[in-house]
Amino acid sequence: MTSFRTPLGRVVGLGSAKSGVHHWWMERVTALLAVPLVVFLIGFILATAGGGHQAVVTAIRHPVVAVLLIAAIITIVRHMQLGMQVILEDYVHGKVTLLAGLIANNLFCIVVAVAGVAAVIVTCFGA
Repeated sequence: MTSFRTPLGRVVGLGSAKSGVHHWWMERVTALLAVPLVVFLIGFILATAGGGHQAVVTAIRHPVVAVLLIAAIITIVRHMQLGMQVILEDYVHGKVTLLAGLIANNLFCIVVAVAGVAAVIVTCFGA
């Protein structure tokens, strides 16, 4: 069967050729950034494991620790959001269901990130 449509005409409406590479790179960058931050989190948990609540609060109030915790929260949640977006786009085929899933994914990630960052800030500056 011969088609008189141009290559561009055959792919119009089949997705963007612009944002996929950016999305792919963001997944890799957030994964690489998460590695040292997760190592820090493991070390932080091990260092404060036997100290009780006040030891953890004192440790979080250190500016470097607070900044690293906030960076870990933002990086890991962003990586989670990107990964769930790919899963939804690959496996959810209904347009309405996909849109609802993407919105729920974004809202969930925003809530998790805001709650985590707020917890660190309240711990740093709270009573």
